[in-house]
Amino acid sequence: MIYNFNLGIGWASSGVEYAQAYRAKALRRIGLDAKFIFTDMFPRDNIEHMTQNIGFLDSEIIWLYTFFTDCKISPVTYTLSQLSDTFLGRNYTFSREGKIAKYVFPGKNNFYTVYMADETSDLVHRVEMVSDGCLIRKDYYTYCRIYSEYYAPLDHKAHLYQRRFFNEDGSVAYDEITDDDVVMYQFPDRLICSKEELVGYLVSRLHLTKKDVVIIDRATKIGQAILQNAGEARIGIIIHADHFSEGGTDEEHVLWNNFYEYDFSQHKHVSFYVAATDAQRQLLQDQFLTYMGARPDIAAIPVGSLPELKIPAGERKRHSLITASRLASEKHVDWIIEAVVLAKKEVPDLSLDIYGKGGEEAKLLELIVKREAIDYIRLCGQQKLDDIYQNYEAYLSGSTSEGFGLTLMEAVGSGLPIIGFDVRYGNQTFIDDGENGYRITVHDKMEKTERIQKLAECIVRLFTEDDIRAFSEHSYEKAKTYLTEEVEKKWVDVLDQAIS
Repeated sequence: MIYNFNLGIGWASSGVEYAQAYRAKALRRIGLDAKFIFTDMFPRDNIEHMTQNIGFLDSEIIWLYTFFTDCKISPVTYTLSQLSDTFLGRNYTFSREGKIAKYVFPGKNNFYTVYMADETSDLVHRVEMVSDGCLIRKDYYTYCRIYSEYYAPLDHKAHLYQRRFFNEDGSVAYDEITDDDVVMYQFPDRLICSKEELVGYLVSRLHLTKKDVVIIDRATKIGQAILQNAGEARIGIIIHADHFSEGGTDEEHVLWNNFYEYDFSQHKHVSFYVAATDAQRQLLQDQFLTYMGARPDIAAIPVGSLPELKIPAGERKRHSLITASRLASEKHVDWIIEAVVLAKKEVPDLSLDIYGKGGEEAKLLELIVKREAIDYIRLCGQQKLDDIYQNYEAYLSGSTSEGFGLTLMEAVGSGLPIIGFDVRYGNQTFIDDGENGYRITVHDKMEKTERIQKLAECIVRLFTEDDIRAFSEHSYEKAKTYLTEEVEKKWVDVLDQAIS
């Protein structure tokens, strides 16, 4: 079995979760059993809805908190009718608006607030219970009650002091006793005094052997617990971002990215590392040898793959640009918007569609309105893009750091030229400067306005001077390396070597 460890997942997941989803599909196709273990709490959503949303199977998911129960990963099927059956004849009034329903009971400020799985069904995700104006409990459901949270008033606020996790039949599996960041877990046969120890207990309960592989995608606060309890299992570490700080590194010392520092220090216990690109693999090999005198096994395996090249049936929309990412500040989508506004002065029919969700969405919309660009720059939200890239003529990236860049891979797979900055590692992997796009030279002291200006100049050059069809063909040629069968071969080689 291949066990993959991560922390969280969301509706606007990062590249780490999408990389895991790609890996899950690849392992399925080559006939290897895999589980994906998530260790964060998910109080606002059912984890199954988020994992299913990006392509995991329910049978592939292990959630730390229900692992110790017999409750299965499942969509929400518990209904309002089932909930009301528990009221035992109590009188109430009922109301609902969208995803939120409310039961009001006799007495002073006694009510249940019910958060539904969606706006139209009667499926219950969680119920918040208020008595005498104080929040006292929250119940969480899938097909049964999976856990409850208990609250008491403290400093005029609801203070969480306990979580109780249940089996399918309603019996108690274990309790979490919590006081802000201090937690203990009480099982019938043991007391566990931290979340890290709980993760270690999970790993020990997997009963791993030398035929098992443990792959760690995020090690923060869980890496040590995994390694200490993995027994003879082979350990693999996935590197999803730049692994060191260039500014803090000289000929004698390297400043590792703190997300990977522990992983690298334990190289004697790690069977393999996986970087997403050949460039990062080679750099990491050199640094291990220079700074640690070590030669660990490091593979280069793309974090995603292309089932096929996407070739449009008709003409692409003329002078159309696409970008896709989390709408986060580090993606610099605002630079892209400003650059397109500038370039439109030279390319009058220029357009840009922005795909993705994130915390910067409102700011980006405000900028689009401010620049009077709403007619040609659109926020398109989170969508499945497999068959969308091919409608456009080019892809824009404003990011100044990409460990790989799934959207870059998908863009070349649809024959798009790419414009982006000359930064490690994704842009340098997918953009051959002057052949299928442009890598813009940047440095730390380069002002934002200069970066925007250079982006705009490249957009204009691409659409007014270059042979865009030749650029497109070059992208298709690069994309062949990332076809699914090629990536699967790399995983087979690494895993076979690990357990041989």
